[in-house]
Amino acid sequence: MRFDNLTVRAKLSVAFGVLVLLIALVASLALSALDDSNEDFDHYVQGINARLLMSYEVRTAVERRAIAARDLLNAATPQDRETIKAEVTKAHADVQANIATLTKMATQPGVPEKARSLIAKLAEIESRYAPVALKIVDLAAQGQRDEAISKMNADCRPLLAALIGAAQDYREYTSQRSEALMATADETFAAHRRTLVLCCLAALAAAVLAGALITRSLTRALGAEPARLGEVAKRVADGDLSPVSGAAAAVNGSVLASLSDMQQSLARIVGEVRNSSESIATGTSQIAMANVSLSQRTEEQASSLEETAASMEELSSTVKSSVDVALEANQLASQAAEAARIGGDRVGQVVATMQSISGSSRRIVDIIGVIDGIAFQTNILALNAAVEAARAGEQGRGFAVVAGEVRTLAQRSAEAAKEIKNLISASVERVEVGSKQVDDAGASMQEIVAQAQRVSQMISELTTASSEQSQGISQVGDAVQQLDQVTQQNAAMVEETASAAESLRYQAESLMQSMSVFKLNGAGAMAYR
Repeated sequence: MRFDNLTVRAKLSVAFGVLVLLIALVASLALSALDDSNEDFDHYVQGINARLLMSYEVRTAVERRAIAARDLLNAATPQDRETIKAEVTKAHADVQANIATLTKMATQPGVPEKARSLIAKLAEIESRYAPVALKIVDLAAQGQRDEAISKMNADCRPLLAALIGAAQDYREYTSQRSEALMATADETFAAHRRTLVLCCLAALAAAVLAGALITRSLTRALGAEPARLGEVAKRVADGDLSPVSGAAAAVNGSVLASLSDMQQSLARIVGEVRNSSESIATGTSQIAMANVSLSQRTEEQASSLEETAASMEELSSTVKSSVDVALEANQLASQAAEAARIGGDRVGQVVATMQSISGSSRRIVDIIGVIDGIAFQTNILALNAAVEAARAGEQGRGFAVVAGEVRTLAQRSAEAAKEIKNLISASVERVEVGSKQVDDAGASMQEIVAQAQRVSQMISELTTASSEQSQGISQVGDAVQQLDQVTQQNAAMVEETASAAESLRYQAESLMQSMSVFKLNGAGAMAYR
C-alpha cells in the first residue's frame, strides 16, 4: 500500500511512530552510553583512581614516618622524643593501614596482575622495612642516637629507598593505567557521541522526510491551503456558486476538487430548482386562472341545474295532475261502460217486450213508458259520456262520437215512444217494425258497450303510462338534484383548488426568492424578479 493512499490518521500515526521509534533508539543509545560511562567512571573512581590515591596516602605516610624518625634522632629532650615517637607510631599505623587497604583493593575483580604484584612487592618491602624502622625509633627514644644512626644508614636507608621506589613504581603504573583508561573512556565517549549524532541526524532526516511526505500528501489531499478551502466553503455557504478558481489544477479526489464538484452540482441543482420554481409559478398562475374560469362555469352550471331542477319539479307536478285526471277519467269511463252494459240489458228487455207485444197488446202502454224511461236515461248517460269524452280530449274523440250517436238514438227512441204513444192505435200493425228498430238499438248498445270498454282500457293504459312517466320524472328530478349537489361540491372543490394553486404560487415565488440568494455563473446569476 502506497503512503499517499493511507488515511491522514494512518499517515500521522506512521510518521509519529517512526519518530517515537527513533527517539526511543536515541534514548536507548544515550542511556547505554551513560550506563557505560557511569560504569567506567565508577570503575575508575572506585578502582584505579582509589588505588592511586591510596598509593599517594601510603607514600605520604611513609615519608611522614621517615621524617618523624629522623626528627626523633635530633630531639634534644625526652619530652620531644616522646612527642616525635608518637608521631612516628601514628605514621607507621597509617602506613600499615593504607598498605592493608591497598592490598585489599588489589583483591577486587578487574585489577591487573601487574598491579597486584606491585602492591605485593610494596607490602613485602614494608614488612621488611617496618621492623627496622621501629627498632631505630626505639633506639632513638632510648637516647642511643649513634646506634640508631648507624642502623639507619646500614639497614633503613636501602629499605626506605626500595619502599619509596616500589610506591613510585606503583604510582607510575597506576598513572599510566589511569591515562589509558581515560583515553579509552574518551574514545568510547567519542564513539557514543558519533553514534548519537548519527542517530539524531537520522531522526532529524526521518522527521523532515516524514514532515515533507505528510505535507505533500495533505497538500495533495486538500488541493489547497486550509485557509483557501475555508474561503471556498464560506463562499458556498454564502450562496456564491461561481466556479472555484484553481480547482482545475487540483488532484482528483482532493478536498478542493470535491468542493468544486460540490459547487458545480449545487449550481446545477439550484439552476434546475430555480427553473422548476419559475415553471411552477407560471403553471400555478395558469392553474389559478383556469380554476377561476372553471369556478365561474361551475357556478353557471349549478345555476342552470337549479333552474332545471325547478322545471323538473313543475313538470312532475303537472304529470301527477295528469295522472290524477286520467284516474278520474278511467273511473268515469268504467261507470259509462257499466251504464252502457245496463242500457244493453235494458234494450234486451225492450226487445223481449216488443216480441211479447204481439201476444199482449195490453202492455203496450207500459212498454212505451219503459222505452221512454230508457231513452231518457240513455240520453243522460250519453250526455255524460260526451262530457267525459270532451274532457279526455283527443283520445276521447271517438267515444264522443259514439256518445253523440247514443244520444241521438236516445232522442229518437223518446220521439218514437211519443209517436207510439200518440199512435197507439196503429202500433199493433207496426210492432214488427218497432221490434226490428229495437233490435237495431240493442246492437247499437252493444257497440256502445264495446266502445266504452275500449275507452276505459285506453284510459287505464294512459293512467299506467302517466304513472310510469311520473316515476321517471321523479327519478330524473332526483338525479338532477344529485347532479346539482355534485356540481355544488365541484364548485367548492374548484374554489379550494384555486386557493391551493394560489398558495402554491406564493410558495413557488418564495422558493424563487430563496433561490435568488445563490449566485450562479452566466444566466444563472440573474436575481429573482
